[in-house]
Amino acid sequence: MSEPTGAARRRGPFKVGDQVQLTDPKGRHYTFTLEEGKNFHTHKGSFPHDELIGAPEGSVVRTTGNVAYLALRPLLPDYVLSMPRGAAVVYPKDAGQILAFADIFTGARVVEAGVGSGSLSSFLLRAIGDQGMLHSYERREDFADIARQNVERYFGGPHPAWQLTVGDLQDNLSDTDVDRVILDMLAPWECLEAVSKALVPGGILCCYVATTTQLARTVESIREIGSFNEPTAWETMIRNWHIEGLAVRPDHRMIGHTGFLLTARRLADGVEPPMRRRRPAKGAYGEDYAGPNADGGSGR
Repeated sequence: MSEPTGAARRRGPFKVGDQVQLTDPKGRHYTFTLEEGKNFHTHKGSFPHDELIGAPEGSVVRTTGNVAYLALRPLLPDYVLSMPRGAAVVYPKDAGQILAFADIFTGARVVEAGVGSGSLSSFLLRAIGDQGMLHSYERREDFADIARQNVERYFGGPHPAWQLTVGDLQDNLSDTDVDRVILDMLAPWECLEAVSKALVPGGILCCYVATTTQLARTVESIREIGSFNEPTAWETMIRNWHIEGLAVRPDHRMIGHTGFLLTARRLADGVEPPMRRRRPAKGAYGEDYAGPNADGGSGR
């Protein structure tokens, strides 16, 4: 049985073409690709790539300036934060939430809209494996090119489960019996009709939006379309901790708001969503509110 795509690049001694992440004594990271005969240069000296080729992961190398660097392969969260960008990336903390709460499983059939720089695509492909299917849609060809290069660099070549289409999801979506749909775009409500036709009953829609206005518009549109259960929305924040002997305290900086996530599950055809039992706060919608699509616009 052949190894899953990219697995051989994640274990064993360092090889030519491997990505290496160096960590200096101050915790700063430097990422490069191993090439025979090349040297890695820093302001603290240099060392030859050949010194790492064939060495086990977790080795320590010293520059000509006698500074020690720890050499490891970059983890996927490290890789996506350092890779070339066309659009903003989905941060690892949000990608992890998407994998967990959209219940991405091995072999899943997934549609993604808004590829950006390929960050989430890489996480999704590693989760679904070679036997799954990820069909990604991206409006901008330049973003699609950057995403393709980033994904192929991480996996060591084209991934057999990935198809990338340049164009609007709502105009090009032809996939059926889809298990999960991930929308990372400006106006996800524009795609709900197409998405509801593609998802299997019980399938999950997951949207990633940046602002409260987008979040509110998306939730109300999901409620209005009537093909999904009541959506759930949340955000995550990460705060690291400083631990040095008895000095244990939270770091002064944290990864705060990056975006909102929401999920909803596709109902069976012909089923009406159960009536919401809770009442909205007085004045929550305003006297002139007539529904999320009353203005007839795209919401942009």
